Amino acid sequence: MKAYRASILYFPDPHIPRVALETDGLLVVGPDARGRQVVQALGPYAELVPRFAGVPAEHFPGRIIAPGFVDLHIHFPQVDVIGSPAEGLLPWLENYTFPQEKCFSTHGHSAQVATFFIAEMLRNGVTTALAFASSHPESVDALFAEAQKHQLRLIAGKVLMDQHAPDGVRDETQQSLLDTEALIQRWHGVDRLGYAITPRFVPSCSAAQLRGAGELAAKYPDVWIQSHVAENRDEIAWVKELYPQARSYLSVYELFGLMRPRAIYAHCIHFDDEDRALMRDTGAAAAVSPTSNLFLGSGFFDYLGADRVGFGYGLASDVGGGTSFSPFHTMLAAYYVGREGQTKPGVSLNPQHLWWQHTAGAAQALGLAGVVGNLLPGCEGDFVVLNPKATALLARRTSRAARLDELLFAMIVLGDDRLVERTVISQAG
Repeated sequence: MKAYRASILYFPDPHIPRVALETDGLLVVGPDARGRQVVQALGPYAELVPRFAGVPAEHFPGRIIAPGFVDLHIHFPQVDVIGSPAEGLLPWLENYTFPQEKCFSTHGHSAQVATFFIAEMLRNGVTTALAFASSHPESVDALFAEAQKHQLRLIAGKVLMDQHAPDGVRDETQQSLLDTEALIQRWHGVDRLGYAITPRFVPSCSAAQLRGAGELAAKYPDVWIQSHVAENRDEIAWVKELYPQARSYLSVYELFGLMRPRAIYAHCIHFDDEDRALMRDTGAAAAVSPTSNLFLGSGFFDYLGADRVGFGYGLASDVGGGTSFSPFHTMLAAYYVGREGQTKPGVSLNPQHLWWQHTAGAAQALGLAGVVGNLLPGCEGDFVVLNPKATALLARRTSRAARLDELLFAMIVLGDDRLVERTVISQAG
């Protein structure tokens, strides 16, 4: 058992975006009945220290312990195309993404990139992620092996794409489904790893491949599903050509049995209320990717529409279309989207809500509420140690914060990887 003393940020109710801050708190992490390292206690230091006097404790004066961040959508093979210029989504895929993903057919290259990718996530305070690999099983094996080495909670899957894709990344329909099932059996539920059935997007997958993905989803109901939907208007027009009878882009996934809890769809920008109701009624959730949507000019996630109809969502970096691994950059971009991307006068997302979207809210979207993304007793003990004086400007601003919202917002607006002083994966010991 280990104890940590600092200011502690957490969500008293993981389903409600309201932050609490214990200004001089104690966090105690230790094994549960199954041997998992979970939070055993959280509260005021003065009250808890007599109870845990014999537990080794670390003190982080002037620091904030917060839940590790949850990234709902990120592309492992796109690390080296981040910041590549393009006119929009489809040219960006053709000119940068697909050529880069061809390199992941070998385990050596995949393993080298996986080492950097996992280290970069941890450096930025991300302790749980839902990730795309490439279409090559080797990339999945390398990514999971590196995550397992760090005892990271990672959900990932082999991309399915058997059409409208170049040689080197295009897979074969039946073999892709056999590979997916073999990877599920090899990795899903091992340590803290989970598998996600991963059709890239509707245009890249034949009807036979989508049907097979839906059959696997029915056969393995506890695995995740991840894909893209309604990101770009050219992409939507392409889907309409492929499925002229479909009511919408999203409804194609429903047609093939790919809408259910633990299904995460990235972007969800160009939706109507029927699409939003379909998300709500099936238990699917959206991965909101504001930096990539701004970078590629795709559009804005409609927070007001999502909340009005009532479907789940959380924040995602979407590296490499996204422009940063930093959750602070992502939260700030989400704030911009809320202000400018809604029906006027827009919505001003408060900092507690933004923080919730990247922690407890994202965990809820994954079906992992009470497991990750929070520090209540019973949650897995992954956390970050934040230094609100990490830079001169941040120190000047946070020292003048009169309220919790001001402190949180200053870190969102001015923070980056320097704010994350330490990332702790409690499962690693």
